[in-house]
Amino acid sequence: MNSNESNPQTRNDLTEILGEPISIYTRAQAIADGFLIDVTTTAKEAGFRHHTVVTAALWQVIEIIPARYPFEDVEGRLWDVIWMARQQAGKCKEGVSQFVFELILHRTDKRSQYTQLVCHCGPGDDAEPVLTIGFAEDF
Repeated sequence: MNSNESNPQTRNDLTEILGEPISIYTRAQAIADGFLIDVTTTAKEAGFRHHTVVTAALWQVIEIIPARYPFEDVEGRLWDVIWMARQQAGKCKEGVSQFVFELILHRTDKRSQYTQLVCHCGPGDDAEPVLTIGFAEDF
């Protein structure tokens, strides 16, 4: 259910201003379609309180482990992403809805490569706060 369906007054106000929507693509649909990957369980272990996803592009990088780093695994790489996001979130001022953070996320067989990621807090399908982590071009 999207936020417009859960709050009839908001839907009426928006429809009055913008007209009927041509189409609606919800966060839940994006998760079901694989465009967003639910990592809430790991995020809660790291201290986040809100539903959390990573983009499909970031998930692909997390899953593909370069041959030079056979000791890495998907769970550990995901933890690194979430943990570093959590560390940076703790440094943000109140009211910040998006921030950039860096971590070493091996993407090729080259040595230490810093990867810049974005963590965005926005409204979910029911206007609840949700987090999305990905590359800048994913937003």
